[in-house]
Amino acid sequence: MNGTDVLNAAATCGVFLRPFIEQDWSTPIPDCDWTVAQAVAHVAAGNLWYAFDLAAAGTELHTLDIETREHAAPGELILTLETVSAVVAHVVDSSPPEARGYHPFGIADPSGFAAMACDELLVHTDDAARGLGVTFIPDDALCEKVLRRLFPWAPGDTDAWDTLLWANGRMSLGNRPRLAPGWRWHCAPLEEWDGSYSSM
Repeated sequence: MNGTDVLNAAATCGVFLRPFIEQDWSTPIPDCDWTVAQAVAHVAAGNLWYAFDLAAAGTELHTLDIETREHAAPGELILTLETVSAVVAHVVDSSPPEARGYHPFGIADPSGFAAMACDELLVHTDDAARGLGVTFIPDDALCEKVLRRLFPWAPGDTDAWDTLLWANGRMSLGNRPRLAPGWRWHCAPLEEWDGSYSSM
């Protein structure tokens, strides 16, 4: 995965969210500890961390505090999300393939950071959509790319978007139960995956 995927995911999320900027973004999201605004703010802050972590070349930074103002106007939150995504995309695409950056789930390469950024964008936009009472369905091909990069153990014979939500612990998938909160992804290079399911 690469920066173009991140930009595409951000554009998808921005286009989806903008028609709802007049709604109440302080609304709690069902089955979640966040409001709509908090979910979008979380994506912006988290993805900015991804850019810093990849640029730091494997060092875990303890010198920065990154916070998105969740009480900002919804339109400003969306613009922040898109802007941060552009930063991540630039750092991903300007990094050599062998570059590595810190993440608690593994020392990720640029494709791993791109996939994590896309996952954050898509899954948390779905969280926001549930809080807004609407349905979010992103591009199937993008969902499939995120799945294969971060969750190589996920089934390949099910709907990609449903499977991505399942892999993120959001729902059950057919006869597969909803994953416990200890789920995690594989963000290190795929050749380092040991073939097992990863959980905390």
